[in-house]
Amino acid sequence: MPELFPDQDPLDVRLRYKPDVIKGDMDSIRADVKEFYSNLEVKIVDESYDQDTTDLHKCIAFICSSTPDPEKSNLCILILGALGGRFDHEVGNINVLYRFSNIRIILLSDDCLIYLLPKTHRHEIHIQSSVEGPHCGLIPAGAPSTSTTTTGLQWDLTDMGMSFGGLISTSNIVRGAKVTVQSDSDLLWTISIRKTN
Repeated sequence: MPELFPDQDPLDVRLRYKPDVIKGDMDSIRADVKEFYSNLEVKIVDESYDQDTTDLHKCIAFICSSTPDPEKSNLCILILGALGGRFDHEVGNINVLYRFSNIRIILLSDDCLIYLLPKTHRHEIHIQSSVEGPHCGLIPAGAPSTSTTTTGLQWDLTDMGMSFGGLISTSNIVRGAKVTVQSDSDLLWTISIRKTN
């Protein structure tokens, strides 16, 4: 968090944005960090016994279990730092989107954001052009799509199939304030984040 506020005292930032819970398998937390937050009475939950799920999965499950009827709520989970590191971690984070496809989860990096467009819906994506775009993509990471149709893109798709080894809509461009997507497969939506000076 202090990196997001470089002109502010790091300790003040850490105290202002103190987590409610730190949860995971604790294999990468530094001892001094663990002690710092423990002294602030942050709840620390060691789930090192569970090596079948990622730390992100554990945290999303915790949030869902703490939210009354998360599927019907307006719950939106923003994950900072989810991209741009080790590729296997990035893929694990993308897998969480599929494992919790009924919850709106956005993976955010310095360069882009990614979220899942479940096949169960026709999607209207409202573009915040002051902070995102114009580069975007639609990726059929879970299974091939035999029919995807879009509006609002430079290179729209009309009942097109997409799959790895075939067509994937990367390096596309948003044309306006709204993009629509209808597909017979879950798709990953990604859009670039505009850099501020």
